[in-house]
Amino acid sequence: MPTIETRDGIEIYYKDWGKGQPIVFSHGWPLSADDWDAQMLFFLDHGYRVIAHDRRGHGRSTQTGEGHDMDHYADDLAALTAHLDLKNAIHVGHSTGGGEVAHYLGRHGESRVAKAALISAVPPLMLKTPANPDGLPKEVFDGLQAQLAANRSKFYRDLPEGPFYGYNRPGAKATEAVIANWWRQGMMGGAKAHYDGIVAFSQTDFTEDLKKITVPVLVMHSEDDQIVPYVAAGPLSAKLLKNATLKTYKGFPHGMPTTEAATINADLLAFLKA
Repeated sequence: MPTIETRDGIEIYYKDWGKGQPIVFSHGWPLSADDWDAQMLFFLDHGYRVIAHDRRGHGRSTQTGEGHDMDHYADDLAALTAHLDLKNAIHVGHSTGGGEVAHYLGRHGESRVAKAALISAVPPLMLKTPANPDGLPKEVFDGLQAQLAANRSKFYRDLPEGPFYGYNRPGAKATEAVIANWWRQGMMGGAKAHYDGIVAFSQTDFTEDLKKITVPVLVMHSEDDQIVPYVAAGPLSAKLLKNATLKTYKGFPHGMPTTEAATINADLLAFLKA
């Protein structure tokens, strides 16, 4: 398996397919590079080089007990891009991966980057604070940690069966294979990484990162996102970015890159070619 070793000795697994302009995909919590299958195959077929890694503690990367925070996530991504010597790259992040992309750009700069896309992403801040009144109360995230600690396997069935893919909406038809694949990816990773990751994605404030970014960024978010509420995410990120395009969807779930792959892929391709 292709891996790189970070400065603190962590092995990061990655996929690297094709030739052409590189697109680097950063996955959501608690998943893996496999969550980008629909995008990687699509963009590979359209002449791009596609790259995706398993975040530390996730998937096939080292199940370390340390470093499960946005600084380490961004530094690991920077290590990967440096190892592959990527230039003119496009960075696409879903959910927590969107935070990783924003923090990577804010922390490491844009010298290797042409464009970015944030899909159902956690920036600017998920947590409710006096300055972020539309965020979610800390008790919500404490509850996620409690469910993970009590029975991770059950928790990782309940999320995809319900709000992650919108299968709890009236008339929605759940796809067992999609649910099982989410569970499979989640259970490949480490409980400690996922437990700490809840704090990382919910409490990190990406406001200053977003303000630093000057490359074109496509912000894609659904008004019916039940995991990262639209009102505190997509539109606010678009306002903070210097060169943003906000694409709003109606009725799509948080996991829309999977369930609505045809639309998401087409919209991403149009942005990349613009």
